[in-house]
Amino acid sequence: MPKKIKVLSSEDGYNLAADLYDENEKYLNSFEQGELIPLLAGIAGKKVLDVGAGTGRLSVALANRDAQVTALDVSPKMLEKIKRKNAKIQTVVGDAESLPFKNETFEIVSAAFLIVHLKDPTRFFDEVYRVLKDGGIFVVTNINQKDPPLVKTKEGQIIIESFYHRPEKIKEILESLAFNIEEEVFVKEKDLWVDQIVLARK
Repeated sequence: MPKKIKVLSSEDGYNLAADLYDENEKYLNSFEQGELIPLLAGIAGKKVLDVGAGTGRLSVALANRDAQVTALDVSPKMLEKIKRKNAKIQTVVGDAESLPFKNETFEIVSAAFLIVHLKDPTRFFDEVYRVLKDGGIFVVTNINQKDPPLVKTKEGQIIIESFYHRPEKIKEILESLAFNIEEEVFVKEKDLWVDQIVLARK
């Protein structure tokens, strides 16, 4: 009888996956096809919050463009990897749905591969609106993942709890919270969308 694969929360799952997670970087980048970073041009000197930062795939890229980056994640093990890559990045263990920051702290908030782990992203989007300065921008990705992938860890494969979100629903929630959607990019493979990237402004 095949061994049953554990389904874990984001915190537990990513703490287990942290040591091997960077092996997935090329795979994760393939969802964006180079479309995300160009949306964040002119970020030098800007205060950026990267939510669900993981091991810093996006945080490091933004810090290398001279942004003042704060990386937040539920997994302390993932954040430890960021510090080894770029000591200038401030790391904070925290919950996306209850951001531990004052109102209007950041000029930019990014969230790549995060909302797939939220059953309903409304509370997170509302928190983003709160911590953004007036006129600030929010870049969020929504991957087309109806079935969660197996995640490799040193203790074997696991599944991290995830949820599917329709692209039109993501736009609807953002607009209901008074965000203005300025750009929407779909990364596709043939006729199938694999990633929705939205830039919204407060």
